[in-house]
Amino acid sequence: MILSNLPLWLAIVSLIVVAAVCIEVGSGWRRIAHLKDMPPADSEALPRVSIIVSALNEADTIEPALRSLLRIDYPNLEVIAIDDRSTDATAAILDQIADEHPGLRVVHLTHLPHGWLGKNHALQQGANYAQGDYLLFTDADAVFEKSALRRAIGYCEQYRVDHLTLFFDLVARTQLLRIMILSFATGFMSRFKPWKVNESPSHYVGVGGFNLLRRRAYLDVGGHAAMPLAVLDDMVLGKRIKEHGYRQHVLFGTEMVTIEWYRSTQEMARGMEKNIFSAFDYRLSQLVAVTLLMITLRVWPWIALFVTTGITWWLNTAIIMIGLALYADLLHARGWSYRCLFFAPVAPLVELAIWWRGSVLALARQGIDWRGTRYPLKDLRQTHNKQAPIR
Repeated sequence: MILSNLPLWLAIVSLIVVAAVCIEVGSGWRRIAHLKDMPPADSEALPRVSIIVSALNEADTIEPALRSLLRIDYPNLEVIAIDDRSTDATAAILDQIADEHPGLRVVHLTHLPHGWLGKNHALQQGANYAQGDYLLFTDADAVFEKSALRRAIGYCEQYRVDHLTLFFDLVARTQLLRIMILSFATGFMSRFKPWKVNESPSHYVGVGGFNLLRRRAYLDVGGHAAMPLAVLDDMVLGKRIKEHGYRQHVLFGTEMVTIEWYRSTQEMARGMEKNIFSAFDYRLSQLVAVTLLMITLRVWPWIALFVTTGITWWLNTAIIMIGLALYADLLHARGWSYRCLFFAPVAPLVELAIWWRGSVLALARQGIDWRGTRYPLKDLRQTHNKQAPIR
């Protein structure tokens, strides 16, 4: 009897879960304030800020990003660019911009010590050179609005924030890529509940495009040297900040910081090779469990439209409509076309393919190949287990 009614019970449970998640995410993201609404600090006696950006073969993006940093309206600022063993024109571009702007400090790294992830090592080296009271870690493709830093520092000073991170503006060129970004964002928000970060001691977040920390907090948690092989370095940094009792806030960076995360869905799949298996704690069992959950909640309802009838069909239709309503809400907030919704049925399948592709490659290679460096899986697992999995 139970087996014969399995599709019905599955639909009932799935509807409850999906509705709960969508309501929580849909109401939760609205509780996150926007940096653009914060008044810029108007005092000239502002704390010194060191912006640290690392670049490895970023010739296509580093110049507009770095020039936006040099245009920032902030009187007490130093910009440190780390060339992390680049083999393209990145080093030459950095040196050329430094010739035009003597205030820019360029550091060229020629080797990667054993036991370090390249980006983590580069950011730690930048922090070693930095003189600021605040350290701002950002990416080589992040373009800043000139008032962003004044607003961020004013906010941190007013609310005594030790770590401020932003959900930046994302540029996405295709409709499939946009729905994929929303799919990942929904999963991220349902898992980490960033709207609770400002008040809850057990919730944390970190976003690599904008991690602004008080120097004393960064040093106290050990900096990047305390997590040399952390693939999700931004999240681990946020976790350590919270564990040490520091105050962490998150804001939306709409119109303040813009990044083109990936230019295509194929590029997204390649780009996530580095970190996707770590999101499952490097455990195949966890990947399988989350895959089954994804199939149950997001893939099966679409199939059920063609193989079920009656109340079961209506329940699965409701599941789909609730999910589409959340996507429509997020599309509207970003100003993206509702035509992206046509790709909603394939989004979970593409997401599953990205998960499994990155994880299987890591297992087959017994490591992660990233930007020309192989990182052994046993070392990554050992470091990850010492730091405790990200929850």
